[in-house]
Amino acid sequence: MQIKPLISTWAFDRIFMNTNITIRDALPNEFVATGQLMIEVYSKLEGFPIRLEIPDYYEMLANVGSFTQQAQTKLLVALSAKDELWGAVLYFGNLKDYASGGDEIRVGNASGIRLLAVDINARGMGVGKALTQACIDLAKVNKHDQVILHSTKVMKVAWGMYEKMGFMRSTDLDFNLHGLSIFGFRLNIQDTN
Repeated sequence: MQIKPLISTWAFDRIFMNTNITIRDALPNEFVATGQLMIEVYSKLEGFPIRLEIPDYYEMLANVGSFTQQAQTKLLVALSAKDELWGAVLYFGNLKDYASGGDEIRVGNASGIRLLAVDINARGMGVGKALTQACIDLAKVNKHDQVILHSTKVMKVAWGMYEKMGFMRSTDLDFNLHGLSIFGFRLNIQDTN
C-alpha cells in the first residue's frame, strides 16, 4: 500500500485493504484537473442544479485551487498507483474560510469539509472515505472538537458514507442556497477514538 498522507498513516491502514491510494495536498499544477473533476462529478448528480442555474458555484469548482491561498485550508487529492486523479476534497482548519452560505462559521473549535468528489471510475474503492478520514485526522492534529460538513439529498452515496463514519445530522447547520436544501452534519472527534 502506497500512502503519502499529510499526517500519520495509522488511519489509512485501517481503511484500505489492497488498494493503492495516495492522499496528499494537491500540487498547483493539479488545480485545473481537480476543478474539472469536481465539475464533472457535481454536474452529473441527478437533481443538482446545472451550470446555467448556478454559474458562480461552477466557477468556484473550476477554481477550487484558489482556496489553498487561505492559511489553514488544504485541497487534498486521492491518486491511484498510476497517479490518476481519483478524488479530491477541501479541508478547512478555520471555519471563517468555509464560506458555504450557512451559519457554520459560528461553530467553535471545529474543522470543515467541503466539495468531496470521487471520479466515477474510482467509486466503491474507498476513495471518498479515505479523503474524509484524512480530514478527520487533520482535525485531530489541530485539536478540534468536531468536524462539520454539508450535503444535499441528491448526494445519497456521500450522505450514507458520512453517517456510517459517525457524522450526525445537525439541523442547526441547515440552510438553503439557490433553492436547494443544504443539510448540516457534525462529527464529534471524541466519538471517533
